[in-house]
Amino acid sequence: MRRNVAYAVIMGTCLVLVVLAWTLVRQYSVTAAIVMSVVAALMPPVAVMVANAGDEQRPRR
Repeated sequence: MRRNVAYAVIMGTCLVLVVLAWTLVRQYSVTAAIVMSVVAALMPPVAVMVANAGDEQRPRR
């Protein structure tokens, strides 16, 4: 359950970064918007690793 919550938080943060970057931040600094988008692009693989991490000795359901 904690891994699912962590996954949802990371993916929600990713979505917020993309939306903010290209709706609000872009008006002030295109460079900052691009950096935010790059960070957001790197977050989904991390979220998948967090969701799949766990005790390897415990069987999956």
